[in-house]
Amino acid sequence: MGRLESFSGKIMDLVDQVGDNIRVVIPDGAGRWLQAGAVLGAAKTGARTVGTFTRRNPALVAAVAVGVGVACYAVWRYRKKKRLAQGETIEGEARRIEAKPTATRTRRAARATRHSRD
Repeated sequence: MGRLESFSGKIMDLVDQVGDNIRVVIPDGAGRWLQAGAVLGAAKTGARTVGTFTRRNPALVAAVAVGVGVACYAVWRYRKKKRLAQGETIEGEARRIEAKPTATRTRRAARATRHSRD
């Protein structure tokens, strides 16, 4: 076992040296391009996987979408209640309703009107 461990240790040292040499040779811009390419490749693979899953299980995807919507609405309501409890005013639109003067009626007139309908 000792020989195998020393052999794997030597291989790891060699791999580290090769990686260091490659980093020195590759310019900074190329490293960024390589990283961006890896990210784009992962995004493309993920999109393909999601597309395949959606085609095979449309009902499940619809249920998940509804669940996410309900969860977002619940969080929104919770935060709104919390703001109101802290005394914050609610943003919104308000309209002023003007009070119209009404004819004042006495009790006797109101009673007379009520009895005249019968």
